[in-house]
Amino acid sequence: LVQHKSVVIQFIDEILIDCNDFFVVLSCVQKFIFFIFLFLIFCNVGFSQEIFLMDEDFLLDQEFYISDIDDSIFERIKGKSFKENCPIEKSDLKYLHLMHKTLDGTSEHGELICNKLIADNLLKIFKELYKASYPIEKIRLVDDYDADDEKSMAANNSSCFNFRFISFTTIVSKHGAGLAIDINPLYNPYIKTVNGALDIEPANAEPYIDRTKNFPYKIDHDDLAYKLFTENGFEWGGDWLDAKDYQHFEWKN
Repeated sequence: LVQHKSVVIQFIDEILIDCNDFFVVLSCVQKFIFFIFLFLIFCNVGFSQEIFLMDEDFLLDQEFYISDIDDSIFERIKGKSFKENCPIEKSDLKYLHLMHKTLDGTSEHGELICNKLIADNLLKIFKELYKASYPIEKIRLVDDYDADDEKSMAANNSSCFNFRFISFTTIVSKHGAGLAIDINPLYNPYIKTVNGALDIEPANAEPYIDRTKNFPYKIDHDDLAYKLFTENGFEWGGDWLDAKDYQHFEWKN
């Protein structure tokens, strides 16, 4: 009996040793699987981020594009921004579809008509502004305001082409050639002293003529729009000496 007992004990000890070895091995396998799992998650996260960035670029390409002025677009501007005496050929203009962020971060669709010479530059600038969530209240064709520049500015609408003359002159504005753009004009007015009187455009922009104050949409030398436009071949009306046109960026060439 004692002999059998010792044999049984020895057998049990061997089983326990084998079991212990099994659990050690199993633990190593589990660790290996766990690390593989973490590695796959890490790779997948990186891959997902790349897919997200690719999707974002794809979506931007879908929303930011340039096209010719087709018949449907021309019908919207004919007799308004494209007046009967307009010397600019329709073929010299381009239609831009884009996106912009409002002050509360909402994404909105926008559209511009500009000269073909600056179309690529504008698209590039507005993409960067959108990525940076730079606030622009509205970007609609000035024709939605019957090509009335005062109405468009008073509504804080950013726009580009509109055949017209520079205020108090017979000189065609750069807007008349589609070579200038106004950004958030209500908060960045045109200011000039004429015959001793201060002319403010739009007329409801008087609260924003003091440029030492801080307020939304204000353009100055630290502003992203100023930096992007001036880096891409435009000059800023806020730097003019005889008048100040804080909303205005025009093509220097």
